[in-house]
Amino acid sequence: MAKVSIKQVKSGIDRSERQKRTLAALGLRKMHQVVEKEATPQILGMIEKVKHLVEVETRG
Repeated sequence: MAKVSIKQVKSGIDRSERQKRTLAALGLRKMHQVVEKEATPQILGMIEKVKHLVEVETRG
């Protein structure tokens, strides 16, 4: 299955609690941190909810 690299580029400060929890569920805790996840529908849905806070790169 394809993987996606997710990088947090904007802060979660002053965001809704739901968005903060979504960032934490993706494994993002600090600015400019990069995590790699499988591109499952659940992960892609979480990325969609915080797309204004992250950059996403798809890998094979």
